[in-house]
Amino acid sequence: MNDLNEMPTRKEVLMRSANLLNDFAFKYVFGEDCKEANDALKSLLTVFLERKVNKVVVKNSEMVKDYSKMKSPRLDLLVEFDDQTMVDLEMQLRQTKDNLMNRFPYYSARLHGSQDMEGKSYSQLKETIVMIFFNVNIFENDNICNTFRYKCDGDLPFVKEEKEDRMKLRTIEMPKVDLNKPLEDMNEQEKMIYYFLNCHKGMEDSKIKMMIESDEVIQMLEKRVETISDDRWKKIIEDFQKLHENEERIELQLELEELQKAKEKVRKAEEDVRKEQEDVRKEQEDVRKAQEDVRKAQEDVRKQVEEADKKVEDANRQIEQMNQVMKQGIKAMLANGMSLEFVSKSLSKSEDEIMELLK
Repeated sequence: MNDLNEMPTRKEVLMRSANLLNDFAFKYVFGEDCKEANDALKSLLTVFLERKVNKVVVKNSEMVKDYSKMKSPRLDLLVEFDDQTMVDLEMQLRQTKDNLMNRFPYYSARLHGSQDMEGKSYSQLKETIVMIFFNVNIFENDNICNTFRYKCDGDLPFVKEEKEDRMKLRTIEMPKVDLNKPLEDMNEQEKMIYYFLNCHKGMEDSKIKMMIESDEVIQMLEKRVETISDDRWKKIIEDFQKLHENEERIELQLELEELQKAKEKVRKAEEDVRKEQEDVRKEQEDVRKAQEDVRKAQEDVRKQVEEADKKVEDANRQIEQMNQVMKQGIKAMLANGMSLEFVSKSLSKSEDEIMELLK
């Protein structure tokens, strides 16, 4: 079996394009509006859905002229099973698994939401299945086919009975088929996948030869493949290459856009950080200026206090000098025989004040 991590290169994908893994050959063989294609499609669905298909209607059987403008030539189907259950089914091929986990819910939601429910009860909502054939390995198990449904955490099912489950995703991983397995040991799914991969070899491949000779389903597919002329194969391969070149270009453009968005996000984040840093710097500058203003105000107050103290000191000195002069005068007056009473009246001071000055 192929390595689960093995991925085909773009060159390998294109080299394999002359078989039913070619999107457009696939749609031509199974999707053309004719009985043979419809019978082949019913057989294909019966094998891979593991339910007997009675009737299938291809809702988009037209073949698009300019494939290079398409992202994927999927088949939109209305399927009736043997129990008369009607199912909307979308079937497509995928050569890569790019953005796969984003594609899965989108495909399912797109198909389920395409039903016209206006004026109808939701009990009439049909089951929908998205079935994708992968040319790459997706999941790390040995199952060729996997079915995914809604469930709650802890594996609790979303619905009690399978028939109530209205949305399913069915994946078919073709690289998981052991192409070297003997034909008699292959089941119907493995045989059909082997044919998909090797139909261009025709009778030159011993397994293909045996299947064409003994398997009615493969005989039906072979008749459809044989209707593809060499010129049509050439056109199909060219369109296949255009499709994948266009898809590669689109994916590259999307990656570049995402990268540009990421760069813009980083630039904006850096700009926001720069603005925040500038705001912090301005706030710090405002705080520094406020602190400087406080310091200046404190310095002014200190100077005013010093000046006031100096004035008080000068005033006290002047008073002291005046008192000394007055003291000398009083002493002189008393020495000249003037009475204390006379000196008191002359200086307009009480005798106690004069005595205090003379101490």
